[in-house]
Amino acid sequence: MRSVESAEIEKIGRRIGDAALDPGLWPAIMEEICHAAGATGSALLQADVRTPDIPRTASVDELFSAYFHDQWHTRDIRVRGAALLARGEPVITDQDVVTPEEMNREAFYNECLYANGFKWFAGVGFLAGSALWALSIQRTAQQGPFEEEDKQLLALLSPKLGEAATLSTAVGRTVVSGVTNALDLVRQPALILDRNGFVLDANALAEKAFGEEFYVKNRRVTLRNPQARADFERLIDQLRTTGDAELSLEPIVIRCERAPPILIRILPLPLSARGPFLGARVLLTLTSLTPKPAPSPTVVSRLFGLTLAEAKLASIIATGVSPGAAADRLGVSRDTARNQLKAVFAKTETHRQSELVALLSQLAG
Repeated sequence: MRSVESAEIEKIGRRIGDAALDPGLWPAIMEEICHAAGATGSALLQADVRTPDIPRTASVDELFSAYFHDQWHTRDIRVRGAALLARGEPVITDQDVVTPEEMNREAFYNECLYANGFKWFAGVGFLAGSALWALSIQRTAQQGPFEEEDKQLLALLSPKLGEAATLSTAVGRTVVSGVTNALDLVRQPALILDRNGFVLDANALAEKAFGEEFYVKNRRVTLRNPQARADFERLIDQLRTTGDAELSLEPIVIRCERAPPILIRILPLPLSARGPFLGARVLLTLTSLTPKPAPSPTVVSRLFGLTLAEAKLASIIATGVSPGAAADRLGVSRDTARNQLKAVFAKTETHRQSELVALLSQLAG
């Protein structure tokens, strides 16, 4: 059995703050902690809300996959140690929260821990805002339990983890707000959901653009359409129970009674916004599927070197109108319209109407 190495712990403590700015560093730093602690692996766990997207080392991936898949996170007897952490104990171990008899008989130990090659743990507690978290460090039976001296050394990590969690949350909120504000500037309604489906941030357009069909109240999204509401509830369930790799990004369609449909696109967030402590999971953008207005003929003419007559024809066709109907609307013959359209294709380097519509639709709005 190897004890915790004090020099390594102090060195790692100085590096923990790096993960606040780059959440992708957490697994590597946690590996270093495990090496210093004579342990096999570790994971970051929130005391009261546990979801599969937690940072963890590769060495405990199988353990924590089973932990969540088989619902052991709802039956983890060691969670009773959260009360000790909440009272200010910086580190807890098995010996603090269960008896030897419980370790021998409890299903959590026999069917979850022992079955996956583990037995002992130490939990280093810290606060991320008002939320209580723990770095759960796992040892095998051969590596032995954590002793009192080990706890004292691991306690050095507690304030460092708390500082990193506070900074990580602040950085994440800044990134989240920057994403939604940037989309607000381009008139794109957008909001961000956390791992429990609560709205972390929403721009003004998302909060007021769609009335009773889609609105945010008490940090919850409300949808009027029953099918869209069921699809959205499935998304929320996924946010709670699946990791990023398994998360479905299939768009949701809201069919409205007295308005065009609304399309909800589900997009991944940049890594800097997905720190474990803020819990940001996905970006939602909302688009009302109303026909776009025709692009300005003057702009089209200047961009592609079209005559004004050609640009007027192209602008009308960009809205989905056929060349014949566009000719009637402009009061020109269909032969004239066909000749103008050939010139438009040549100057815009398109070959068919669908390509022209796709090109010019980027100018509409």
